Amino acid sequence: MEKQKAVNVFESLSSGVRLDVYRLLVRQGPEGLVAGDIAAKLELPPTNLSFHLKALTHAELVAVVQEGRYQRYRANIPLMVELIGYLTAECCAGQPEQCLDTSALARCVDASVKV
Repeated sequence: MEKQKAVNVFESLSSGVRLDVYRLLVRQGPEGLVAGDIAAKLELPPTNLSFHLKALTHAELVAVVQEGRYQRYRANIPLMVELIGYLTAECCAGQPEQCLDTSALARCVDASVKV
């Protein structure tokens, strides 16, 4: 991962609403949620949510798929894992396996839908 890409991801997540949306979508896993369900679960007005979903999509943190008249949003889990790898690459003097068990993250990526 390049530094600028990491900066873009962090800038997108610097909003509390966007962070809540992203964490909700991570919890949902590959199934994701339609926009109306996200708004209901987070008690957000649809117009406000639309603004934040657009920002998350632009940062590639979420992917959207049209399903009839609904849009389903899914967290980009591989990007999250890539960001964690970027942040921990120099951990423990360049031996991150000593500090972090990445096997659980690898299973999560394998189970996610590629976006």
